[in-house]
Amino acid sequence: MEYTTLLMIIALVSGFYMAWSIGANDVANAMGTSVGSGALTVKRAVILAAVLEFAGAFFVGSHVSQTIRKGIISPQLFAGGHEMDLVFGMIGALLAAAVWLQIASYKGWPVSTTHSIVGAVLGFGVVYGGMQAADWGKVGSIVASWVVSPLLSGTIAFAIFTMLRNLIYKNPQPIRAAKKITPFIVFMVFLVLTLAMVFKGLKNLHLNLEFGEALVVGLLVGLVAAFISVMLLKRINEEDIVETQKKQNPQKASVAKRVDKALNHLQKALNKVDDDAAQTRLNTIREELLSFEKDLELQVGIEKDSKEYKAVERIFVYLQILSAAFVAFAHGANDVANAVGPLAAVITILKSNTVVMKSAVPTWVLGLGGVGIIIGLATWGWRVMLTIGKKITELTPTRGFSAEFATAMTLVVATKLGLPVSTTHTLVGGVLGVGFARGIKALNLQVVSNIVISWLVTLPAGAFGAIIIYYLLKAIF
Repeated sequence: MEYTTLLMIIALVSGFYMAWSIGANDVANAMGTSVGSGALTVKRAVILAAVLEFAGAFFVGSHVSQTIRKGIISPQLFAGGHEMDLVFGMIGALLAAAVWLQIASYKGWPVSTTHSIVGAVLGFGVVYGGMQAADWGKVGSIVASWVVSPLLSGTIAFAIFTMLRNLIYKNPQPIRAAKKITPFIVFMVFLVLTLAMVFKGLKNLHLNLEFGEALVVGLLVGLVAAFISVMLLKRINEEDIVETQKKQNPQKASVAKRVDKALNHLQKALNKVDDDAAQTRLNTIREELLSFEKDLELQVGIEKDSKEYKAVERIFVYLQILSAAFVAFAHGANDVANAVGPLAAVITILKSNTVVMKSAVPTWVLGLGGVGIIIGLATWGWRVMLTIGKKITELTPTRGFSAEFATAMTLVVATKLGLPVSTTHTLVGGVLGVGFARGIKALNLQVVSNIVISWLVTLPAGAFGAIIIYYLLKAIF
């Protein structure tokens, strides 16, 4: 067997192993919150993620793959007889990143696959060509995205959850409020998802529209989805739920009614009084009444065990599943690059004996990465899923939806810009944003600190591992 054929086999196995490790670790970013909130069982989460992760990897994954295979280390450094060094380095990067990810998955640590592969590629590149070997401008933008993506995702999640809490849970008629706002949320989710797919997205299917055309398609899909949601929401009988709740707790219902009446009178009085001292006294009384409401969990925060609360959360179960599907698709599109980017570089060199990488990532390579991801998540994905879904903060469908939709929006923007952002960072940022919206005590800071430490270890682990394997392969071949 020729050594190039043997190297090709090693590269394919390494790429598949890396894809498996991505599935085993990063699946938590797509489905962990859904499992944690009870919106999906582990089995259903794995099936849904398998379909959508593969679709994202296969149809959209080529964008970021370009950055991984030729954007971090300049391939031209290896031209003129040193092409095989790039082959050894890329295989070393795949194996080193995959081994570290498997260790992390076994421990249940949600680490960044992007950190792992970028660190590995940088490690062997700098050892081979010195500091000038890396495209530090591109590396800088990638590193910046690791900071920006969790901040952006956390901010969006914080805003979404705060808006939902104010518009629904602080509303005296939470079910009615949820039924009113849900079609608008559904419209936005489908608009963003459709734009992500058809705005220069599905190039492999020759479906990459300009923004104007894509916006029209997105608006139409969003309107249809919103209309369907209106029809489905009509099945929820608000009156029956509220009446049952009042019968179960007539005393609290009576108190709530009196407090509401008093607050309305106070508001009218405040609108008419010009005297500052009088306004201050009225405001003080108003704040005391609101505080009283909050203590009773009547208007400001409906009771967690009430039928109204469960009815609202049931609406968001479907929205969370939808947002989880969105994250899975976006994650497949973004993180398949960590496996197929280096693999595509190796295949190009072994086939053409050149480091010039003008051609697109082969479709079958994207397919191999997609299959590896779904096998990884089906076998070991549950380990990290439990960390994301259960241990950072208590999740409900509303909170999970806020975190996942924020994550999905951030990931899709990153994919379009060709930035291999960390899905882990982005999702954890979203979950933290939801936690902060409820107060710092809602977060398990010990778990958060452990996750951050594992992130810091990931970059050097990938780099040192890649360097060792690079020299081993160089010595053998």
